[in-house]
Amino acid sequence: MNVDDLEWQARHFGGLPPGRVDLLLERGGLDLVIRAAAERGEWFCAQGAAQALCRAGEFGRALRVMEPFVATGWRDALWARADILLRAGRSQEALDLVRPDEAGRASAAECRAFAELLTRAGRIDEAVDLLVPHMDESWILSALVEITEGRDRDERMLELIAPHAQSAREARSQGRWDHRFGEAQELQARVLERAGRADEAIGILGRDIAGRRFLAQNTLTAYAELLARHGRLDTLRELAAGGDARTVLDTYARALRDHGRADEAEAVMREAIAADDWVGHRARLSATLLCDGRLDDAIAVAEPGFGWYDCSNLLAPLVMLLDRPEDVLHLMEHPSVVPHHGHAEFRHQWWATALAGLGRVDEAIALAEAHPDPWTDPRIVKAGLLDTAGRPDDAAAELRALGTVKAREALCEVLIRQGRPAEAIAVHPTVAEQRAARPQPAPVPRDGNGYALEPPF
Repeated sequence: MNVDDLEWQARHFGGLPPGRVDLLLERGGLDLVIRAAAERGEWFCAQGAAQALCRAGEFGRALRVMEPFVATGWRDALWARADILLRAGRSQEALDLVRPDEAGRASAAECRAFAELLTRAGRIDEAVDLLVPHMDESWILSALVEITEGRDRDERMLELIAPHAQSAREARSQGRWDHRFGEAQELQARVLERAGRADEAIGILGRDIAGRRFLAQNTLTAYAELLARHGRLDTLRELAAGGDARTVLDTYARALRDHGRADEAEAVMREAIAADDWVGHRARLSATLLCDGRLDDAIAVAEPGFGWYDCSNLLAPLVMLLDRPEDVLHLMEHPSVVPHHGHAEFRHQWWATALAGLGRVDEAIALAEAHPDPWTDPRIVKAGLLDTAGRPDDAAAELRALGTVKAREALCEVLIRQGRPAEAIAVHPTVAEQRAARPQPAPVPRDGNGYALEPPF
């Protein structure tokens, strides 16, 4: 193995990806995963095996799995080793392994990663001190709030946040929208709340919202959720009745449901749709109805939007929430569900999978094969439908006959689910095979000095 191959795996989920590694581990294939890491240089196998071994308290074995990857000098492998050492209670060794040097301390991202390790080692003040010099990066403020959660450092966080929150208020008052710390106000409220000062958080954020002294919609959402968590339904209702209904009405409806007022919540959403037929209101109400087991009612709410340009915002969430193929088929065969604006392949895929799940595999295959623009290789689609229909042997035969890199990846999953893990790993393409099969970007024409040439138009 080498750093280039490891980088490629991490970037493209190459080799056996995390999902397949998890399937192998769930089915007792730990030793096989360890062997694949060692013999094939599979990064996600090494990572998955090390995590499984750590959960079992076998830290020595986890370190041995990681050794050949660490030997390459690859930074991700060093961090993985540090994680194992930390879990094993060897925190000083972990920190020494990845401690940033002077150049590293100039990188906010590297300091953020090391600060998290320091926090896990119980050295929270060192973590905060490491990040404070990088507070000119707005995302570091969020990182500081995250790592100090439950660490009894709320007062220090409030001191650090206060000037940025005030600066954001002033920027909005001056009509400026380019302030980098637009999230500072909601972070201030979050820290106040977790410090047991919820009333103060509501008061400060409430005045900002009322005076329109905020920059990001997330601040408005954070305020609505803060009100909901503390049962301020009257204030939340007033907020939802104003011009910000599209942002906060769903939070109000969910709060009503959480307080046992589901009928009132539904009525609120229906009234909103009558007043403002916005796709978001329909999507949220239809999803809620579906979660309550009211499929036909959910379809009725979403149906007017099935022909809109952004119909996927209404159709897709319903499909994703359904777990019974008969319900998916019921939705797909609704007369208003038609292919629209490039979403046709999703509809056919859902429809075909539902048919296969009901054992109507010939109809499913015919539907997939008739599609003018298949979503992937039709033979792989056919194998997937056979597998869904409970015919894994037939699916495996189709994939073996095809023999491509993509077919072998799909075959691996079929074999894992059949309880044939060793065969599954053996058939899975190697990293080298995957890299060779992946289309390479065309080289960029360059002049004699190495600069990219402008296209001739």
